[in-house]
Amino acid sequence: MAADRRVVYMNARLLDPASGRDERGALLTVGGKIWDVGADLFADGITDGSEVVDCRGLCLAPGFIDMQVFLGESVETTARAAAAGGVTTIAAMPNMNPLLDRVSLVDYIQRLARDASVRIHPIAAATKDLGGEEMTEIGLLREAGALAFSDGRKAIADSQVMRRILTYAGAHDSLVIQHAEDPALAREGVMNEGEIATRLGLPGIPAEAEVIMIERDLRLVGLTGGRYHVALVTTAAAVAAIRRAKAEGLPVTCGTAPHYFALNELAIAEYRTFARTSPPLRAEADRRAVVEGLADGTIDVIVSSHDPHDVESKRLPFDLAASGVIGLETILPMAMELLHGGHVPLMRLLAALTSRPAEILGITGGRLCKGEIADLVLFDPNAPLVIDPAAFHSKAKNSPFEGRPAQGKVVRTIVGGRTVYQAG
Repeated sequence: MAADRRVVYMNARLLDPASGRDERGALLTVGGKIWDVGADLFADGITDGSEVVDCRGLCLAPGFIDMQVFLGESVETTARAAAAGGVTTIAAMPNMNPLLDRVSLVDYIQRLARDASVRIHPIAAATKDLGGEEMTEIGLLREAGALAFSDGRKAIADSQVMRRILTYAGAHDSLVIQHAEDPALAREGVMNEGEIATRLGLPGIPAEAEVIMIERDLRLVGLTGGRYHVALVTTAAAVAAIRRAKAEGLPVTCGTAPHYFALNELAIAEYRTFARTSPPLRAEADRRAVVEGLADGTIDVIVSSHDPHDVESKRLPFDLAASGVIGLETILPMAMELLHGGHVPLMRLLAALTSRPAEILGITGGRLCKGEIADLVLFDPNAPLVIDPAAFHSKAKNSPFEGRPAQGKVVRTIVGGRTVYQAG
């Protein structure tokens, strides 16, 4: 793309949660940057020959930043799915083949990402081979470009190992991301423990498996001062624990995914394996607590937790089926459910998708202001649709939302000033 290419986005509802901007106006990109933005921009018309995009009153916001994506399919396919979902930046979890536990592999992912249509940043493994015993070379991996450290789908269960990781990561101003689930309590479980698990004859994972791990880690954060992020919060007890930790001033953040605020454990009725997740879908009271946590800011970010699986690994008996769902292409309509239901205001939802993940990861983007990178999403929050995985760009179809009526459509996605997705 030409470095001086000028594109004007006219007649837009400009939304920037970082500054609180919500106004009608225009935005000008030059090359890959936002050159100007505001209500009065080009009020007298455009005379400089810029390319013009008429936004027709739709919402123009910073591109979404997804802190948890598993590259279970090709980088190219994942990037296309991200662009279709309005996601301009993804953080790739270390659970891939090969695992991201060495500098050379972090470099490899970054080379692959250079040709992708969206920005891809690696999150490196916190322990070698994700074994939970030996810490990786945190300093070298950080220098190589790792945004954060995590064992992905696995909890860092050993307290001494976690203490060391928080200490070393803190020395390198790096974030530690935890899959908060006590492995001993969760070992045999495949769904939320309770009446429904008993009725279905499936072994359960108690909600306590989540909060026990979080409360241990919060003690270690207090001991070390390390920055700590819970990847997925799914229970009322965990939301309450993190709320208390924030009130005490601990450097703690957390996220959740749409399936934890849009679904509960009833979604696996008739042993529906497309709704098998890790952590599992919880009780209705937990789902409501997650919504409340998003509304009051206890939960900082919304992630897709995109985890593609082929049909063969999902169409198995429930206790043998793979855990995980795809979510890049449904993150907007599911978030809009909270808006249309009157549960969470629009700017709070957008902050959880843009400025907060950018702040937590320490990356550029997530803001609609002069000088920022021109990563944008144009969307219609009211457009009706029915979730249809057959139309997804992802090759995987393991969505728990298939057939669900929704509202919210991505119309255009722009990365570095270049349109990478446009709805047909």
